Amino acid sequence: MRRIGERAGRRRSAADAAARREGRAHARLVLEERRRRSAWRRRAALAGEAGGAGLLVAEGDSWFDYPFFDLVGELEGVFGYDVESVAHRGDTVEEMAYDPAQLDGLARRLEKLASHGRRPKAILLSGGGNDIAGDTFVMLLNHKRSALASWSAPVLDGVISQRIRSAVAFLASAITELCRAHFGSPRIPILVHGYDYPVPDGRGYLGGFWLMPGPWLEPGFRRKSYLDLAERCALMRGLIDRFNEMLAGLAGGPGLEHLHHVDVRGALSSALAGKAYKAWWNDELHPTEKGFVEVARRFDAVLRAL
Repeated sequence: MRRIGERAGRRRSAADAAARREGRAHARLVLEERRRRSAWRRRAALAGEAGGAGLLVAEGDSWFDYPFFDLVGELEGVFGYDVESVAHRGDTVEEMAYDPAQLDGLARRLEKLASHGRRPKAILLSGGGNDIAGDTFVMLLNHKRSALASWSAPVLDGVISQRIRSAVAFLASAITELCRAHFGSPRIPILVHGYDYPVPDGRGYLGGFWLMPGPWLEPGFRRKSYLDLAERCALMRGLIDRFNEMLAGLAGGPGLEHLHHVDVRGALSSALAGKAYKAWWNDELHPTEKGFVEVARRFDAVLRAL
């Protein structure tokens, strides 16, 4: 029994040592990546990219909370903004709107800023992608061999024009009230975007590993027998246009005159020839660092015009 206990102890010690080595290696990877990004951003700033500054508050999904680089990071590092973020990868816009804990987290961040006399220039929202991609996505598609249109019009209308639209309106109105309570008038602008045209090639994060594996689109297309990548891209283009049109129609409407739609379509290349899109898309849904800079440039242009 003693020998069995000794062997178990040695296995635990070996496992502990391996975990410590992996932890140190991961920390070195993170530090190396941060040093690389800092150097890249310094070069961008010297090249004239860094511009206007201001305090921003971000609530959203993985476009604001992506490993190593994201839209928030580029707005800070390249364009000179100070961003307070409560975004979390994987969140749906319905969760942001209707989960009391999430709204409370944003309320506490705004309250803290107000207590320090800091008024945001704008509130940034990124949401809706997770309400469409993943498990929900396949339900939007009719089977390719059916006599029906590719997209199920009733399902698409229910998800985008009703469910997501209502959640965005609810969330924007809640944020407006929180800002009124903490910062008074005038109303703080709210910026929302509708993503760019993705390439559903089956790539997940780091090849489908670690924090947010994916893929999010290709499995649904494959299940409904859409196997041609060019056809998938054309279908996604229509879907993204529909999503952006919904947001553009909501922005500036009654009670939401301070809600601005940032159109980031075309900021990233989706060109299939030579797989050029891979320089812009890190996986099916998220830009590369270079891509996020171009998306941030669109945000910066709107922010400067406020």
